[in-house]
Amino acid sequence: MRPFAFFAPLAAVTAVAGAALAQSPEVTVTLGSDLMEKADEIGERDLTQQADQLARTVERALAREQALAGATVSLVLVDIRPNRPTQAQMAAQPGLDGIRSKSIGGATIEGEVTLADGTRYPVRYRWYSSSLAEVRGFTTWQDASHAFDRFARRLATGRLAG
Repeated sequence: MRPFAFFAPLAAVTAVAGAALAQSPEVTVTLGSDLMEKADEIGERDLTQQADQLARTVERALAREQALAGATVSLVLVDIRPNRPTQAQMAAQPGLDGIRSKSIGGATIEGEVTLADGTRYPVRYRWYSSSLAEVRGFTTWQDASHAFDRFARRLATGRLAG
């Protein structure tokens, strides 16, 4: 009887989590054609990691707000700019300083949200630091991460669809 007492709540939690995952929106992120042309300059690995980061950020925000259940979110990372030089940029230009070199960063995101009933809504979001004084972070992709967070929160609260 004792082992069953442990497994019954575990089974209930697993069933509820499985139902929640079944309703979770599917989020896909691709790189835009113009951005793909910059892959050698920025670094293909960095671009892929940022696309994955955007997908994870949106998934977390939608799960937190329990928004867009059963929807498909197809996003295109149109443009992204780092705050610090990427590994590929420093390899191509050895004079860049990975610590002291900084620039205005951010991202442009476009895409479409398809609701469970088939209704489609285009989405577009663009955010970049407006000056070097506004650059807050010390990481390579700080402003891009900030843009992802802002986009995800707005999408999860319904402020971008439509």
